[in-house]
Amino acid sequence: MEESLNMAKALADGNRMRVVAALLRNDELCVCQIVEMLGLATATVSRHMSILQNARVVQSRKDSRWVFYRMTQDFPETLKNWLEQSLANSRQIKADNRQLKKILACNRQDLCQRQKAGRCADKAS
Repeated sequence: MEESLNMAKALADGNRMRVVAALLRNDELCVCQIVEMLGLATATVSRHMSILQNARVVQSRKDSRWVFYRMTQDFPETLKNWLEQSLANSRQIKADNRQLKKILACNRQDLCQRQKAGRCADKAS
């Protein structure tokens, strides 16, 4: 029961729910891509991702200086289906999906550099 409770607590935040919705549609996302989508500071996003990882909702891998996140393999299928159905008509999730298309079209290194300079992808284009 504790594992289920931890997972529910991790999902009980709008920003973390947005990340999960994005990861359900994409195999994996880099922290810089998640930062860009949420429009939050890297430290804040890292904290959200740590909560999701500790609850075994996501897993990470490091590749050079980038950290990538994906859904865990044992994420409950019934929960995945419920989330996909319940979030399908969300305006925020639809906006995130449109934003992610732009973000994923960006070079990851350029995106990271723009974030360090304090500019997001839309402002830099």
